[in-house]
Amino acid sequence: MKLQNYTVNVHIKTRRLLGNMFGCVVVGVGVAGKVRIRDLLTPLASSAAEIFTLKGLVSRRMLEEVQGVRQMPLEEALTRSDVQVAFICTENTSHEDYIRQFLEAGKHVCVEYPMALSYNVAAELMDQAQRKGLILHEEHIELFTPAFKQLKKDVAGKQLEEGSLHFTGGPLKSGFGFLTFSGIPRLTWLVELFGELSFKAATMDEQPEKKHSKMTVQLLTKDQKPVTWTEERAEGLSRGKHIHLRFSTCTMTELPVGVQEPVGLFMQDTVLFGSKLQGSVPPEQLQTEMSRILHCFKLAEEIRRHCQDTKA
Repeated sequence: MKLQNYTVNVHIKTRRLLGNMFGCVVVGVGVAGKVRIRDLLTPLASSAAEIFTLKGLVSRRMLEEVQGVRQMPLEEALTRSDVQVAFICTENTSHEDYIRQFLEAGKHVCVEYPMALSYNVAAELMDQAQRKGLILHEEHIELFTPAFKQLKKDVAGKQLEEGSLHFTGGPLKSGFGFLTFSGIPRLTWLVELFGELSFKAATMDEQPEKKHSKMTVQLLTKDQKPVTWTEERAEGLSRGKHIHLRFSTCTMTELPVGVQEPVGLFMQDTVLFGSKLQGSVPPEQLQTEMSRILHCFKLAEEIRRHCQDTKA
């Protein structure tokens, strides 16, 4: 099956007046959902996060209320005129269905990564939002971490010769999708640091009896410099990122610490989403972000198909 090429042009009608408020619901009340509820109830003062008014939460479980916020049926969230925004914090496999429903109902959407589990679906969802004049925002809090912000500053202007990023973590629960999609944040890091990448080769080692999986991907920069991305998960494996970046002038083998900010990662993401709804994010920035998201999805799809075809 050939991957379709999509280009999403940004022409989104948003409310530009700072006084406008957006009623919202949080869908899914796991760890991320509870953080979203907390942040929406106590938004960062004098920021775009203050434009949200939390109307309720949606969950498959019977919760009645969380942090004083009452539960409402999905149908009510889709049809209420005072709900203009949905924050989707469910398992990855359900993102596509929820996004489609809320976009069809005319609601803006903020969704935890990845918005879908295939490139074509992600592009279709973006196109659906575009056609309806809605914001579809995919959360990427990894870009707000102090370590990444400092690393991006440190590599700026340097000429990469070769690099590697090795991620480790515990086994994934069902519903997270293939490693390339659950690992989209690492791919996003690499693309943000070194620009668009092309796929060269990949191997996948799976040992179900040990709950161990390891994917090693060979990528190339536009200058044909090799970049290796490894995603490894196993029982008892501590969560961490390990880098080895060799430049023409120096080599980096440890992530920088960076400066810890007083504003949490999800709150920073909420401010960005709110800024998009206010129309204060430049169109060229929106276009760059959408292009990067689609590029990462296309790479993730290429790698998955290669690994599955090789296994077959």
